[in-house]
Amino acid sequence: MSERESMPCDVVIVGGGPAGLAAAIRLKQVNDSLEVVVLEKGSEIGAHILSGAVVDPKALEELFPDWRDMNCPMAETPVTDNWHWVLSKGGKTSLPHIMMPPLMSNHGCYTGSLGNLTRWLAEQAEGLGVMVFPGFPAAEVMFNDAGAVIGVITQDMGVAADGSHKGDYQPGMEIHAKYTLFAEGARGNLTKKLKAKYELEANCQPQVYGIGIKELWDIDSDKHVPGRVIHTQGWPLSETDNWGGGFLYHQANGQVALGFVTALDYKNPYVSPYQEFQRWKKHPAIREYLEGGKRVAYGARAINEGGWQSIPKLAFPGGALIGCAAGFVNVPRIKGSHTAMKSGMLAAESVAAAIGAGSEHTELGDYEANLRASWIATELKLVQNAEPAVAKFGGKLGTIIGGLDMWMRTLKIGLPISMKHHRDYEALQRADLYQPIDYPKPDGVVSFDRLTNVAFSFTNHAEDQPNHLKLLNPELQKESELGVFAGPSTRYCPAGVYEWLVDEDSGEPRFQINSQNCVHCKTCDIKDPNQNIEWITPEGGGGPNYPNM
Repeated sequence: MSERESMPCDVVIVGGGPAGLAAAIRLKQVNDSLEVVVLEKGSEIGAHILSGAVVDPKALEELFPDWRDMNCPMAETPVTDNWHWVLSKGGKTSLPHIMMPPLMSNHGCYTGSLGNLTRWLAEQAEGLGVMVFPGFPAAEVMFNDAGAVIGVITQDMGVAADGSHKGDYQPGMEIHAKYTLFAEGARGNLTKKLKAKYELEANCQPQVYGIGIKELWDIDSDKHVPGRVIHTQGWPLSETDNWGGGFLYHQANGQVALGFVTALDYKNPYVSPYQEFQRWKKHPAIREYLEGGKRVAYGARAINEGGWQSIPKLAFPGGALIGCAAGFVNVPRIKGSHTAMKSGMLAAESVAAAIGAGSEHTELGDYEANLRASWIATELKLVQNAEPAVAKFGGKLGTIIGGLDMWMRTLKIGLPISMKHHRDYEALQRADLYQPIDYPKPDGVVSFDRLTNVAFSFTNHAEDQPNHLKLLNPELQKESELGVFAGPSTRYCPAGVYEWLVDEDSGEPRFQINSQNCVHCKTCDIKDPNQNIEWITPEGGGGPNYPNM
């Protein structure tokens, strides 16, 4: 057996997104002698980054006060125009922004590619001496005898599907660190294990999620208004008693980013978030922007929606959770990059102080305390009842009550809304309680089938490697996921990964996993009704290759 190589450093950061890179940059700003390593599972920095995005620059300004003069791509398109539409099947009602709580304003924000912002952050980090390694996913956490995190092991390369070693086999490397920061994003597989090991969710509500599905379009120049931001709610989810909404952002170079978020606590197993998105695009108010245009990219990603009450314990011996690994998304604002970056910066300051004091592998209690006293906490507490209000009272009434609560919280008053989250998979109900949904066929003009769209995510996984989507119990999948819930995996996955086929020999249903299609959205890991599918890290560089998302 090949022995693993090892590499010591001061800090290793798992995940090269906004939180991880902000942490790396802040570490070097505080102490440029620190050896900082960033591991990223995507083929390049930004390859797996997907967001709307409208970015609040608050954290970016703290990290780089002169960022607008540093060729940062996000500075190109400031928000100039705000709209919020409540859609019915054929019409819309515009809500004046004067009715929205002040926190909902996008004044001073910017719209653009979060992936390109992340690439720029990586350039800044490398310029400061950070070692950034794309294509190297962290696959295992290392612990010392006292139970503290002491680093991670990267994924083995060159393993065949049957587990044997191919000619190009390379064992993963051990990265030993004084502190390890986990910035894996929503539903990271190592984060999930750490939450269980250290009982990080013992005193918070379970995290809940939405699935965000996005396309990037080139549209006619006479329809393009740089900086225009549109959010929608209502139809089509109002027809399936679910909640979520759409966005359409006019970004640079004649492009619009448009997408749709469906809350994953839906009950009806026949709901297809992908089809809801395609149906939404056919609404006259959305379609008018797209006709005559061209779709150029596609992708999907799970989004934290639990809010402040779902933030777990953040620090544990030797490490901490930052960014969307912890869940700092402001759900009503549909923003989380600024809070993610700030959390990484706060963690970095705590780590630098600990190392400066000669400590290692200890629990960063001051990170936890500083974050819970920061503007992250102030902002998220203002909106903490938005998701519970909608979950408790439904889309229409819940939006009104949640909005009223946000207004009142700006006056230091809050409504007594109290509701425990259930995990998303627990909400799914039996298929015999519902009728299948007859979704319209794609027209090839503004709506498309899943496999055609997946091609525009530029997803690829090396052939002949172990399946990174682990089916724990095949019989349970057949008896329950298919027999009781009518195969919701074939509908909740936005990439067509899962199919129920008829076996040619036995005539029995057979569950097929097309892992090559996987865009790493993590929806299966979240929504499978029996938690019978586990997403683990595939070989490095696999997955989507988002160019401008």
